[in-house]
Amino acid sequence: MGRVSQAQAEENRRRVVETASRLFRERGTHVSVADLMKAAGLTHGGFYKQFASKEALVDEATAHAFGTLTRLHEGGAERYDGERDVAQRALIDTYLSTEHRDGAADGCPVAALASDMARDPGEGDAHRVYTEGVGDFAAWLATEDQDGIARLCTMLGALVLARATKGDPLSEEILTSAHAALTVTDRR
Repeated sequence: MGRVSQAQAEENRRRVVETASRLFRERGTHVSVADLMKAAGLTHGGFYKQFASKEALVDEATAHAFGTLTRLHEGGAERYDGERDVAQRALIDTYLSTEHRDGAADGCPVAALASDMARDPGEGDAHRVYTEGVGDFAAWLATEDQDGIARLCTMLGALVLARATKGDPLSEEILTSAHAALTVTDRR
């Protein structure tokens, strides 16, 4: 079997990072390297040509997920012509939706990775990236009337509980109640 070109190696690495980012948000960072590589359509042996360890991949996949989140926030601000309150409302609408509840793989890394970060902060960059990402998200959510950390906690808690109670009417009620609590100032 011939050697992989540098361009192909870079493409393989990108595919593994993107796949890991989605799988870690969907199933947690305990996903095995074998399962991850299979999902990426690559061989298990190829992993160690790209990454020093699974922890190195967790670091990179976490950074990728938070980079996506940052671009989403920036894109929302641009989409709503810099009207931060309108962009925040659109984010809340999306965040506390059944689609986001049901789509963890493409969802918020704050909610998806919280338990993994709490259980094993590790020695790599993932915990630092996660912590900074939480702080940045909270800062983005802050308004003159509402603290960003409280808003993020409400959104995060509601999403986690809605996912845990999915299939029961309580799940939808959680999303609706949190949405109402966060948008109450919009109705004044």
